[in-house]
Formats: sequence, C-alpha cells, structure tokens
Amino acid sequence: MFDIYIHNCNNIDYGKISIVENTINVKYAINGTGKSTIANAISYKILDNKAGLKSLTSYKNIDIKDDSLIPHVEGLENIHSIKIFNEEYINQYVFQQDELIQDSFSIFVKTPEYEQNIQEIELMLKEINDSFQSHPELEQLIEKFSVFVDGFGKAKSGYSLSGSLAKGLGKGNKIDNVPAELEDYKPFLQNKEGAQNVKWIKWQLDGKNYLDISDKCPYCTTTTKETKGKILKVSEIYDAKTVEHLDKILEVFEFLKPFFDTRTVKQIEEIEKNATGITKAQQDYLVEIKEQICRFLEQLKALKFISFNSIKRIDDMLKALNEFVINLELYSHLNSDLTKEKVKEINASIMKVIDKAKELQIKVNIQNNNIKKTIQENETCINGFLKVAGYKYIVSVEENENKYRLLLKPIDNNLVVQNVKSHLSYGEKNALALILFMFDALKENPELIILDDPISSFDGNKKFALIYTLFLSGKKCLKQKTILLLTHDFNTVLDVMYNLPRKFSSIPNAFFLTTKKGILSEKEVKKENIKSFKEIYLENISICQEFVNKMIYLRRLSEIENGKDIIWNYLSNFLHRRQVENIMNENDELMTTAEIGEAKRKLFEIYKIQFDYAKEVSKLHNKAYMLETYKNAHSNYEKLQIYRIINDQNSHNEVIKKFVNETFHVENDYLFQLNPCEYDTVPQFIIDECDKDLGIIQ
Repeated sequence: MFDIYIHNCNNIDYGKISIVENTINVKYAINGTGKSTIANAISYKILDNKAGLKSLTSYKNIDIKDDSLIPHVEGLENIHSIKIFNEEYINQYVFQQDELIQDSFSIFVKTPEYEQNIQEIELMLKEINDSFQSHPELEQLIEKFSVFVDGFGKAKSGYSLSGSLAKGLGKGNKIDNVPAELEDYKPFLQNKEGAQNVKWIKWQLDGKNYLDISDKCPYCTTTTKETKGKILKVSEIYDAKTVEHLDKILEVFEFLKPFFDTRTVKQIEEIEKNATGITKAQQDYLVEIKEQICRFLEQLKALKFISFNSIKRIDDMLKALNEFVINLELYSHLNSDLTKEKVKEINASIMKVIDKAKELQIKVNIQNNNIKKTIQENETCINGFLKVAGYKYIVSVEENENKYRLLLKPIDNNLVVQNVKSHLSYGEKNALALILFMFDALKENPELIILDDPISSFDGNKKFALIYTLFLSGKKCLKQKTILLLTHDFNTVLDVMYNLPRKFSSIPNAFFLTTKKGILSEKEVKKENIKSFKEIYLENISICQEFVNKMIYLRRLSEIENGKDIIWNYLSNFLHRRQVENIMNENDELMTTAEIGEAKRKLFEIYKIQFDYAKEVSKLHNKAYMLETYKNAHSNYEKLQIYRIINDQNSHNEVIKKFVNETFHVENDYLFQLNPCEYDTVPQFIIDECDKDLGIIQ
C-alpha cells in the first residue's frame, strides 16, 4: 500500500488517499469532491507533466506568488507508468476513422507470444535468404553468364549488331586470323594478357597521324618508305574497340566452355575461330544458347535475391523453392560435368532451405493459429459484454493486406459501421470505449490504472456487465492490477464490496471521499458498513442523542414499514411543530383525543417509544435551542433535517429546496446505503446555503 498526498490542486488544498496494490481501489464521492482533480493530479505527476499540474492551480491562488501554493503531488516516486480512462482518452484514442481504437493490431493481435514467434520466423527467413547471398559458385556463374548474355545486345531478334558479340566476331576473328602481310605484327596482335594487344593497337594508331610529317618512323626514326603501306594496313583492318570486344567475348567463351556440352563447345570454337564472319545459322545457334542461359540466369538470380515478405504465404514459399531446383535436362547446351557438379551443389543448398522452410511452415502455422485464437478470445470477450449489456452490435478483428483492424458491425447484417462517433449513442460509446480501454491497458500493463467515473451513467444491467467484464470475466480483464476507480455512483461500491467481493481474486477496497473547506479526506467502506435503510434507521434511533433526530428517523422507518398510517401522521405533526390542539389527521382535520391515543399506543407497541408531545414540541419552537442543535449535529445529514424543521418554508432556492425535501422525506432512500450520519453524503455547499438561511454565516 502507498499513500498519495495532493496539495493545492483546484478545490483540494490538501488531501491524502491510500492505494492498495494489485487490486481495485474504489473511491466513492459525491459530485464536487474533486474526483477528476485527483485523477489528473496523479496522472500529471507520474507523466512529469509540469504544465498539466500547473493548470490545476486554484483560482484563489492564481495571482499569489508563493511556492508553497503551487500544485504538487507526493507519494508516487515508485510508480513510473499510468493509464487513465477519461473523456480525453476517448477523444484521443477511441473511435478512429478506420478502426474502433488506435493501433488495433498492437492491442488485439501483437501478444508477447506473437512477437517471440515473429522473431523466430524472421531468424529462419534470414537463414533462408543468407543461404544464397554469399554463395561463390552462384556469384561466379551469374557474373559470367550475364556478360555472355549482355554481349548479344538488346535487339528483339536476340542478336544485335551493336552488341559486343557482333562487334568482336561479326566480321571474323582477326586476332586468330592475322593477314599474311601483317604476320610480323602477330606477337603484338595476339598478346591478350592484360589487354596488351588493345593497348598496342591504340599506340600504333596514335603514331599513324605522324607518318606524313616525314619519311621516318615517328617511333624509331628509321625510313618508312617501304613499310608505310604495311603500317597503314593495320589501321585498315584493326581498331582498338573491335579488338577489345573480341577479347572480351573470347574470354567469356573460354571461361564458359567447361559449362557447355561437348558438342556446343565444338560449335562455339568453330564460330570464334572463323575468319570471315558469323553466318545467319551461327547467329541463330548462338541465340539458342543465349535463351537457355537467360532461363538459367533467371533461376540463379531468383535464388540470390530470394525474399518472402509475408509469413502468411509460407505455402507459396515452399512451392517457389521447389521450382528453384535446377533440372539440367532442360538445358541441353549446359549439360557438362562441371555444370552438373555446380548445379548439384546449388540444388543441395536448395533442399536444405526447403527443409528449413518446412520447419518454418510449422512455425508459421502455429503462429497463424495463435493469431486466430487471440482474435477469437478478444472478440468473444467484447461481444459477450455487448450481448449481455443489450447492445445490438458485434466487433470483428479483420485482416487486410497484413493489417489488422477492429471493426464494429450491427448484429442484423455484416455491414461495417463507418462513423462510430456519430452512429452510437453517448452511453454506447462510453461502454464500448471502456472495454476497449481495458484491452489497451492489458497491452501496456501500466503500474497504475485510473478509471475516472467510468460507469456512473449506466443502468443496473449495463453497469453490472461492465464491472464483471472489467474485473471478473477471466484472464482478459483487469484483475490483480492496481486500479483507482473514482465514482459518484454508490451501486458501484455496493457491487464491489457487498455483492461480489468473493469473486475478486484479491480483496477489493472502497473509501468514501469528502472535501470540506479544501481538505480532502477518506473513510474506509467495508461490507458491514453497507446496510439496509431499516438497519440504518434502527441504529440511528438507538444512538441519536437529540430526541428530534430520533423522531426524524422513526418517521422515515414508519413510512417504509407501514406507509403513511396513524403513527406516521402523528410524527409528521410533531416534526411540523404543531401544538397538541392543532394535530391534524390525513384528511387535514383535527385529530380526536381517541385518535391521538391510538397513535401513541401503536407507537409504543411497535417501536417502544413514548414521549411528552407538548414538552418536546415546545423545544422545536425554541429557535435558540434548535440553532444550537443544528450547530452541534454530527453530520451534514442531521444538519439538513434540523434545518428543515427550523425553516418550515425551506430554502428560497428551488434547487436547494428540492434537495432538502428529498433528504427530509424518503424519495431518495435506497434499499442499501451508507449511514449518512457516518459518511457525509450531503454536499457541503448545501449546508453552506442552509447556514446562510439560518443566519449562522452572514
């Protein structure tokens, strides 16, 4: 248990309330006590909202520069999280445009078990993805096959004259087939190491521009008279770019030959060694190889960049993985021993991934079943409440593109209520909002939950349905949470402390709050303090010191038990201060001596009460005596009764008059209640008005 001290917050100058942890703490108070002030002050303190606390400054202290009068709260040092249900919560979080409560997914689906499963699934997915992210054979094959395919260019026919293949080999292999007249240059033209042949051709072509300056070689200054034609012949047959393309294609061919079928290798060697150019038939043959390699590449790249964004599509994942297995029978040009070896390694990796995916499928299915179970449990809880409370709606957690939303539907059709705020009544919105708050609080699991007058406006059945759903309905409720429930509804106290205390997993607590002259105090309410009106009247009759107070309770008891009979009529005459000779019966006629005697006899026979009417009524006419009795009354309730006798015309204020009359008579008596002599259920402002009427306060 911990104590909370509140200072200088609105109408509360000072107050202390106690909170018992891991149970419900009901604080019952009449309106005007400061329940919302208590809720806000505690919330602002825990959330370190200094501006919020300052906003609670009492109007009487606004212009006073005194630090001791600044609103502050003590006793919450060990409480670090809070969730509060009030109008602000409803306005901010509930009844969103496209779902009943903000972030339905986190509240109704994302359980700790869900998050643990997701972590395991994501780890397994990462293992699957990583299986091919750094696969050496896969990397090398993709790189070289891609160069081969790129060499064909982008023509729709599959063979482009602007591609490396056409540019390098389209007019024949001039490197392997050096013309006889250029035989001397063969060592330079065929030196492919480090692309030396390309560099030499560039160097040789650069020097050609200087041949006409003189008849001497621009490099060695020897005569060029006999060799100039030969030198120029190089530039006529060769250019650096063509040789570069040729070298590149030949290098790719050389690398890929071990991956090609022997017949394919033989055909490629014929094509790459030709001196005159590639024929149309050879072009078609190369395009055929290219198409197979393109399909092969698609499979290889799909493996490297394998990714599954939705765990719901695990069946699709397994289907896709099986399709990734490479069948070399579909690739006649690649059916070599080396290709078989590489493909065997890759397929083995795929099979390992498939085994891992099967494990993942089991995990995902468990997860999906858990999601369904969680959703069904939450829906059942809310819909169970809506049904027993008499609301003609159901809720449904629905998934769309992996996003979950809590929706509201009428029970007589499957249409979604689009604008809940304008569609539902005030009571329906409050009730549904409170249940949604419960789920939100269960998700966040704060150290303190505050319910600020949440169920006072509901009728008996709905009120009980709310209490049961919030605190008693099972694992989806707020039992064993530390809860501060502030209410002005006594039936809430009655249900928690009198009707249902044994159903709570931990003993609930209830206190009655009062604020008098700025001082907030609380008094514990136990089950034995909740009594029937008869018990209260009999108790007060026995303990009241002032005779007039006894008679007030006795008249009320008589009316409840016997109606407005002769006893009630006799006591009413007394409380209206009529002299003996003016006692009236129920027909507003003077009572006879016999009737008065009959009233006295029954009063003694039933209640063992007898008194000197004339003597006691004379006291009621003694204003000084009655004022003293009023001042010495132990409770506001007794003051109100004395006030009504002194001031027979009651207050000039119609609101005060109605309140006084209801208290003086039995219109507001409940079957069970707190003793108003022990718990000050009469607002202080009513007594202040009575004091003014009696001249006690000028």
